[in-house]
Parts: sequence; structure tokens; C-alpha cells
Amino acid sequence: MKTFKKILYPFFLLTIVFALFASCSKETGKTVVVKGSTTVLPITQLAAEEFRKETGIAVSIEGSGSGNGVKAIIDGTTDIGNSSRAMKPKELDEAKAKGVNVKEIVVAYDMIIPVVHSENGITDLTLDQLKGIYDGSITNWSQVGGADGNIAVISRDTSSGTYEVWSEKVLEKNDVTAGALLQASNGAVLAAVAGNPRAIGYIGYGYLNNSVKALSVGGIVGTVETGRSGEFPISRPLYKYVNADKVSENTQKFLDFLLGPKGQKLVEEAGFLPL
Repeated sequence: MKTFKKILYPFFLLTIVFALFASCSKETGKTVVVKGSTTVLPITQLAAEEFRKETGIAVSIEGSGSGNGVKAIIDGTTDIGNSSRAMKPKELDEAKAKGVNVKEIVVAYDMIIPVVHSENGITDLTLDQLKGIYDGSITNWSQVGGADGNIAVISRDTSSGTYEVWSEKVLEKNDVTAGALLQASNGAVLAAVAGNPRAIGYIGYGYLNNSVKALSVGGIVGTVETGRSGEFPISRPLYKYVNADKVSENTQKFLDFLLGPKGQKLVEEAGFLPL
């Protein structure tokens, strides 16, 4: 289940592009275009590869953040918008104003896991402690039971759906500390934390690997069981958005594949929680 998580993408890229092209489609020859969340990216990549092998239909995937995926659906520049958070009311209003009939599809579930350097002695933090670290009121590891040393706060940037969920569930919609180092992807957060013994970050469950140490939250370990049950306090659905009035035949086939038994098995292989 964890093998795919060990594949890290180039951390210096702000936009991750992964395109799968077939010589021809068995149907219309139209490529299915998917844009958005880097969290949903591994699921989409695995599903697109198997879908192409099975159908000959090409899928082009761009991982540039949930906000960009939502924007692309509203602007009509993608067939599917990936997002690791629900669309905001103002985004839904904008879509309606442009005549876009948004359809929301949950494709998997995820947990956002706080991670530290493998040499850090901390194993558990409460939600209040995480909030303090990320709002800047806790600045030293000794304040949460660790060794003396300033905390290097690593966060996703504000266009990220992962940041949006973290902001809601951990920061209670307060701003992240101005001293935080903002990263554009889960992979970049992993690299930053793995390279700094004083760092803390957060990533989607599907990106966990042995380069960092995962923390439990309030004594609850992030596992498939605690994620599915909602017991882990930083859990979330993962979404694909479409314009219901403009779903092509190939797009629908790809969605049906992902939501079916084969696609949901790939969700699990990517390290996420299937429906």
C-alpha cells in the first residue's frame, strides 16, 4: 500500500505536470484534462495510467493546487478540477454567475498528518499545541516537551486545499505565523522537514514515508481505521469537480473507472482511504 508514497516529485517545481498520452482514443480521441490539488495527484496518476491501458483514452494531469483546480472548472479550462477541500461559497457563487453547473464528487478520504524530523524526540502533539506552533505563540520545542531549540514552522501556501483544511481544523481560521516557510506541494514539505532537525510540517497521509516521523494528535495515531471513522481529528474527503452540463463521454468513463472497484483499489495503493 505504501510503495507509491516513496516516489517524490521535483520539489523545486511550483507546478507538477504529468501527462499520459495514447496514440489514439478508442472513442473520440479527446484527452481528459485534470487540474488542481497535489494531494489528489497520486491517485489521479495511478488511475490515469491504468485507465489508459484499459481504454486507450489519454489523461493529461496538472498538479498546481486546489485553488487552481477550482478556478479551472469555473473558467472552463479543465474537464475535472481536483481539490483537497470543498469549494467555498464565493467560488460556487462565481461558478453560478458564469453558468457553470458544478457537480462535487468525493473520490477518497485523507488525513493531514503532522510530521517532524526523524531525530525529533516528540511523538504526539495536541490540537492546541499544534495551533500554538502554527500561530506563533509557541516557538520553542521545550514548550511542548521537547529539547530546547527554536521551531522551524513549515506550511503549505495559502492556495493549497491542504492549507485550507489545516487552517480550519488546527488554526481555527487564524493566520499562520509570519515566520513560517511556505511550500507549494506535499513533496516540498517532506523535503523541508527531512532536511531540518527543528522543523515541523504537515502532509497528506498518502505522502507519508520513512524520511520523516509522523506524529499522533491528542494520542490518536493516523491510520486507515481512525481516518475512516473520523476519529483522527484532521481528516477530510478528497474531491473532483466537474461542470455537470459539459461532462464528455471520456470524462465520465474516467470518473466511473476511478469510483469503481479497480479505481478504488488504486486509491488504496496510492496510500489514501478508499470509499
